[in-house]
Amino acid sequence: MKTEHQHSAEAIEKRLAEGPKVNYLRDWVYGGIDGAVTTFAIVAGAVGADLSTRVVLILGIANLLADGFSMAAANFSGTRSEIDDYDRLKAMEERHIRLYPDGEKQEIRQIYRNKGFTGRSLEELVGLITSRKEPWVDTMLTEEHGLALVKRSPVIAALSTFAAFVLCGAIPLLPFVFAMPDAALSATVVTALVFFGIGSVKSHWSTASWWRSGAETLIIGLAAALLAYLVGRLLEQIV
Repeated sequence: MKTEHQHSAEAIEKRLAEGPKVNYLRDWVYGGIDGAVTTFAIVAGAVGADLSTRVVLILGIANLLADGFSMAAANFSGTRSEIDDYDRLKAMEERHIRLYPDGEKQEIRQIYRNKGFTGRSLEELVGLITSRKEPWVDTMLTEEHGLALVKRSPVIAALSTFAAFVLCGAIPLLPFVFAMPDAALSATVVTALVFFGIGSVKSHWSTASWWRSGAETLIIGLAAALLAYLVGRLLEQIV
Protein backbone atom coordinates (compact mmCIF):
# COMPACT_ATOMS: atom_id res chain seq x y z
CA MET A 1 0.00 0.00 0.00
CA LYS A 2 1.34 3.42 -0.96
CA THR A 3 1.64 5.84 1.96
CA GLU A 4 2.08 9.61 2.19
CA HIS A 5 5.83 9.33 2.81
CA GLN A 6 8.62 6.76 3.02
CA HIS A 7 9.71 5.12 6.29
CA SER A 8 13.29 4.16 5.56
CA ALA A 9 15.92 5.49 7.98
CA GLU A 10 17.29 7.85 5.32
CA ALA A 11 13.85 9.19 4.38
CA ILE A 12 12.91 9.75 8.00
CA GLU A 13 16.18 11.54 8.75
CA LYS A 14 15.74 13.82 5.73
CA ARG A 15 12.09 14.60 6.55
CA LEU A 16 12.82 15.40 10.19
CA ALA A 17 15.84 17.53 9.24
CA GLU A 18 13.59 19.68 7.04
CA GLY A 19 11.30 20.26 10.02
CA PRO A 20 7.52 20.60 10.04
CA LYS A 21 6.08 22.60 7.16
CA VAL A 22 4.00 25.70 7.82
CA ASN A 23 0.56 25.44 6.23
CA TYR A 24 -1.20 28.54 4.91
CA LEU A 25 -4.17 26.64 3.51
CA ARG A 26 -6.64 28.21 5.91
CA ASP A 27 -5.55 31.69 4.80
CA TRP A 28 -6.17 30.82 1.15
CA VAL A 29 -9.50 29.14 1.85
CA TYR A 30 -10.65 31.91 4.17
CA GLY A 31 -9.66 34.64 1.72
CA GLY A 32 -11.03 32.82 -1.31
CA ILE A 33 -14.42 32.02 0.17
CA ASP A 34 -14.87 35.46 1.71
CA GLY A 35 -13.77 37.19 -1.48
CA ALA A 36 -16.23 35.26 -3.62
CA VAL A 37 -19.04 35.56 -1.05
CA THR A 38 -18.76 39.27 -0.35
CA THR A 39 -18.24 40.33 -3.97
CA PHE A 40 -21.05 38.13 -5.24
CA ALA A 41 -23.24 39.31 -2.38
CA ILE A 42 -22.69 42.89 -3.55
CA VAL A 43 -23.45 41.86 -7.12
CA ALA A 44 -26.60 40.02 -6.01
CA GLY A 45 -27.71 42.90 -3.82
CA ALA A 46 -27.12 45.42 -6.60
CA VAL A 47 -28.99 43.26 -9.12
CA GLY A 48 -31.82 42.82 -6.62
CA ALA A 49 -32.00 46.59 -6.23
CA ASP A 50 -31.99 46.95 -10.04
CA LEU A 51 -28.81 49.02 -10.13
CA SER A 52 -26.85 49.65 -13.32
CA THR A 53 -23.84 47.64 -14.47
CA ARG A 54 -21.64 50.68 -13.81
CA VAL A 55 -22.74 50.81 -10.18
CA VAL A 56 -22.25 47.04 -9.80
CA LEU A 57 -18.65 47.34 -11.04
CA ILE A 58 -17.88 50.37 -8.86
CA LEU A 59 -19.23 48.70 -5.72
CA GLY A 60 -17.64 45.37 -6.59
CA ILE A 61 -14.15 46.69 -7.32
CA ALA A 62 -14.22 49.00 -4.29
CA ASN A 63 -15.15 46.04 -2.08
CA LEU A 64 -12.54 43.85 -3.74
CA LEU A 65 -9.68 46.14 -2.83
CA ALA A 66 -10.87 47.66 0.44
CA ASP A 67 -12.29 44.52 2.02
CA GLY A 68 -9.40 42.41 0.71
CA PHE A 69 -6.89 44.76 2.33
CA SER A 70 -8.95 44.86 5.53
CA MET A 71 -9.01 41.07 5.75
CA ALA A 72 -5.29 40.84 5.06
CA ALA A 73 -4.54 43.44 7.74
CA ALA A 74 -6.77 41.64 10.24
CA ASN A 75 -5.07 38.32 9.46
CA PHE A 76 -1.65 39.93 9.87
CA SER A 77 -2.62 41.34 13.27
CA GLY A 78 -4.22 38.07 14.37
CA THR A 79 -1.22 35.98 13.36
CA ARG A 80 1.14 38.49 14.97
CA SER A 81 -0.90 38.26 18.17
CA GLU A 82 -0.58 34.46 18.13
CA ILE A 83 3.20 34.77 17.90
CA ASP A 84 3.29 37.35 20.70
CA ASP A 85 1.19 35.07 22.90
CA TYR A 86 3.48 32.12 22.09
CA ASP A 87 6.54 34.14 23.07
CA ARG A 88 4.84 35.30 26.29
CA LEU A 89 3.91 31.77 27.34
CA LYS A 90 7.33 30.42 26.42
CA ALA A 91 9.04 33.06 28.56
CA MET A 92 6.63 32.28 31.40
CA GLU A 93 7.36 28.54 31.27
CA GLU A 94 11.11 29.16 31.15
CA ARG A 95 10.77 31.39 34.22
CA HIS A 96 8.67 28.82 36.06
CA ILE A 97 11.16 26.05 35.29
CA ARG A 98 13.96 28.20 36.63
CA LEU A 99 12.10 29.23 39.81
CA TYR A 100 9.91 26.17 40.52
CA PRO A 101 11.53 23.14 38.83
CA ASP A 102 9.89 20.62 41.18
CA GLY A 103 6.44 22.00 40.50
CA GLU A 104 7.03 21.97 36.74
CA LYS A 105 8.26 18.38 36.91
CA GLN A 106 5.06 17.50 38.74
CA GLU A 107 3.07 19.05 35.89
CA ILE A 108 4.94 16.86 33.39
CA ARG A 109 4.31 13.85 35.61
CA GLN A 110 0.56 14.51 35.77
CA ILE A 111 0.33 15.21 32.05
CA TYR A 112 1.74 11.81 31.17
CA ARG A 113 -0.03 10.03 33.99
CA ASN A 114 -3.26 11.23 32.39
CA LYS A 115 -2.03 9.65 29.15
CA GLY A 116 -1.80 6.25 30.87
CA PHE A 117 1.87 6.07 31.90
CA THR A 118 2.54 4.75 35.40
CA GLY A 119 5.30 3.55 37.68
CA ARG A 120 8.86 3.29 36.46
CA SER A 121 7.98 4.11 32.85
CA LEU A 122 6.36 7.35 33.96
CA GLU A 123 9.34 8.39 36.08
CA GLU A 124 11.81 7.56 33.30
CA LEU A 125 9.74 9.60 30.85
CA VAL A 126 9.57 12.56 33.23
CA GLY A 127 13.33 12.32 33.78
CA LEU A 128 14.07 12.30 30.06
CA ILE A 129 11.80 15.24 29.23
CA THR A 130 13.02 17.41 32.11
CA SER A 131 16.70 16.63 31.53
CA ARG A 132 16.86 19.32 28.83
CA LYS A 133 15.13 22.71 28.96
CA GLU A 134 14.08 22.91 25.30
CA PRO A 135 11.96 19.72 25.13
CA TRP A 136 10.68 20.49 28.63
CA VAL A 137 9.41 23.93 27.56
CA ASP A 138 8.06 22.58 24.26
CA THR A 139 6.12 19.88 26.11
CA MET A 140 4.56 22.47 28.41
CA LEU A 141 3.60 24.68 25.47
CA THR A 142 1.92 21.88 23.54
CA GLU A 143 0.41 19.84 26.37
CA GLU A 144 -0.57 22.55 28.87
CA HIS A 145 -1.33 25.46 26.56
CA GLY A 146 -2.27 23.62 23.35
CA LEU A 147 0.10 25.63 21.16
CA ALA A 148 1.72 24.56 17.89
CA LEU A 149 5.51 24.81 17.93
CA VAL A 150 5.70 25.98 14.31
CA LYS A 151 5.19 29.72 13.88
CA ARG A 152 3.30 31.09 10.90
CA SER A 153 4.56 34.21 9.13
CA PRO A 154 2.12 37.14 9.54
CA VAL A 155 3.26 38.59 6.20
CA ILE A 156 2.74 35.38 4.23
CA ALA A 157 -0.60 34.76 5.97
CA ALA A 158 -1.79 38.27 5.08
CA LEU A 159 -0.58 38.07 1.47
CA SER A 160 -2.20 34.65 1.04
CA THR A 161 -5.52 35.98 2.27
CA PHE A 162 -5.35 39.09 0.08
CA ALA A 163 -4.33 37.18 -3.06
CA ALA A 164 -7.07 34.58 -2.63
CA PHE A 165 -9.64 37.28 -1.85
CA VAL A 166 -8.84 39.29 -4.98
CA LEU A 167 -8.53 36.29 -7.31
CA CYS A 168 -11.77 34.60 -6.24
CA GLY A 169 -13.62 37.85 -5.58
CA ALA A 170 -12.93 39.17 -9.07
CA ILE A 171 -14.68 36.26 -10.77
CA PRO A 172 -18.30 37.39 -10.05
CA LEU A 173 -17.46 40.73 -11.69
CA LEU A 174 -16.10 39.30 -14.96
CA PRO A 175 -19.50 38.89 -16.69
CA PHE A 176 -20.18 42.58 -16.01
CA VAL A 177 -16.71 43.64 -17.13
CA PHE A 178 -17.19 41.88 -20.48
CA ALA A 179 -20.83 43.05 -20.74
CA MET A 180 -22.19 39.55 -21.23
CA PRO A 181 -25.87 39.35 -22.29
CA ASP A 182 -27.15 37.85 -19.03
CA ALA A 183 -24.41 39.01 -16.68
CA ALA A 184 -26.29 38.26 -13.46
CA LEU A 185 -26.95 34.63 -14.41
CA SER A 186 -23.39 34.18 -15.68
CA ALA A 187 -22.02 35.64 -12.45
CA THR A 188 -24.12 33.19 -10.46
CA VAL A 189 -22.85 30.21 -12.45
CA VAL A 190 -19.15 31.09 -12.36
CA THR A 191 -19.31 32.02 -8.67
CA ALA A 192 -21.01 28.72 -7.88
CA LEU A 193 -18.15 26.97 -9.66
CA VAL A 194 -15.65 28.95 -7.57
CA PHE A 195 -17.41 27.95 -4.34
CA PHE A 196 -17.48 24.30 -5.35
CA GLY A 197 -13.86 24.44 -6.55
CA ILE A 198 -12.59 25.93 -3.29
CA GLY A 199 -14.43 23.29 -1.29
CA SER A 200 -13.16 20.49 -3.52
CA VAL A 201 -9.55 21.62 -3.25
CA LYS A 202 -9.93 22.01 0.52
CA SER A 203 -10.94 18.36 0.80
CA HIS A 204 -7.38 17.36 -0.15
CA TRP A 205 -6.34 18.34 3.38
CA SER A 206 -9.33 16.81 5.17
CA THR A 207 -11.13 13.50 5.51
CA ALA A 208 -14.25 14.76 3.71
CA SER A 209 -14.88 13.68 0.12
CA TRP A 210 -14.26 16.27 -2.59
CA TRP A 211 -17.90 16.48 -3.62
CA ARG A 212 -19.18 16.80 -0.04
CA SER A 213 -16.68 19.54 0.81
CA GLY A 214 -17.45 21.30 -2.47
CA ALA A 215 -21.20 21.09 -1.92
CA GLU A 216 -20.89 22.41 1.62
CA THR A 217 -18.91 25.46 0.48
CA LEU A 218 -21.31 25.98 -2.42
CA ILE A 219 -24.36 26.01 -0.13
CA ILE A 220 -22.73 28.46 2.31
CA GLY A 221 -21.74 30.84 -0.48
CA LEU A 222 -25.06 30.78 -2.30
CA ALA A 223 -26.96 31.24 0.97
CA ALA A 224 -25.04 34.44 1.64
CA ALA A 225 -25.66 35.64 -1.91
CA LEU A 226 -29.39 34.84 -1.69
CA LEU A 227 -29.67 36.83 1.53
CA ALA A 228 -27.95 39.82 -0.10
CA TYR A 229 -30.25 39.58 -3.13
CA LEU A 230 -33.37 39.52 -0.96
CA VAL A 231 -32.14 42.49 1.07
CA GLY A 232 -31.44 44.37 -2.17
CA ARG A 233 -34.94 43.65 -3.46
CA LEU A 234 -36.48 44.74 -0.16
CA LEU A 235 -34.51 47.99 -0.07
CA GLU A 236 -35.37 48.66 -3.71
CA GLN A 237 -39.08 48.42 -2.79
CA ILE A 238 -38.74 50.57 0.33
CA VAL A 239 -36.42 53.27 -1.04
